[in-house]
Amino acid sequence: MVSSAFVLLSVFAAAAAAKGGKRCLAWPWYNAPLNPGVFNNGNGEVVAIYDWETYRPPSTNDTGGLEFIGMQRCLDCDSSPLTWLPARLQEQGWHTVFTLNEPDLNGITPGQAAEWYIEHINPLPVAKALPAVSSSVGPGQGLDWVSDMITACAGQCHFDYVNAHWYGVSLEQFKSFIEGAHARFPNYRLVISEYALQPPATQDDQVAFFKQALPFLDNADYVELHCIYVATSPALAEAHGTSPDWVGNSLYNDDGSPSAVGELVLSPSSG
Repeated sequence: MVSSAFVLLSVFAAAAAAKGGKRCLAWPWYNAPLNPGVFNNGNGEVVAIYDWETYRPPSTNDTGGLEFIGMQRCLDCDSSPLTWLPARLQEQGWHTVFTLNEPDLNGITPGQAAEWYIEHINPLPVAKALPAVSSSVGPGQGLDWVSDMITACAGQCHFDYVNAHWYGVSLEQFKSFIEGAHARFPNYRLVISEYALQPPATQDDQVAFFKQALPFLDNADYVELHCIYVATSPALAEAHGTSPDWVGNSLYNDDGSPSAVGELVLSPSSG
């Protein structure tokens, strides 16, 4: 069921309509030394930022002028207490909320998620995304989990977007996943809130991939928003436990400037 907040759509959706941008920053909790405003250069390609939490992005410049999307990534957790969700939404002026981070891999059943969603997310007066699932094709995971949750909702979950992550090995595999998600949920717009090639992809591999993936998503009229994983620097990522194999997709260089992948994010798509 589409939420009543769909008429709002959100500031970032309005910006996307006006400027053509639908890209966002996936912002880790350890990013305090970085400035998201680096990606708000006036071209309007990047329109939003989220940090997997309901608190504002840790940075040198708040959201850098980008629309902040709060995310209740957990059923309840110390970093984003569920009881604080309505107040944070109101105080920070959200227009969109993301929910549950990869519940299909974290032991949350579709039925449990549906019950939680109806009680805690339905009442929020903003546009809403279903939980962000993985791209796993394992039984009961990924898009199968989304289908099972929608069934468990029995028409009582109010949502505007289907939210998914993707990690894989090729552009062809990525396109197949996105097109398959659209075919499966044709009545809902998609948010791709994490995506990148998986290791052993190098930065050169990531650049080649994103050169084609970015315009593909920008030009897909059923995609609302997409966020490359991840808006950080290699040094910060490695300092907080990320394997060196996973830093080629970083949007920042260690000096805080856009990386080779970051420069692509700043560049308008053709076509």
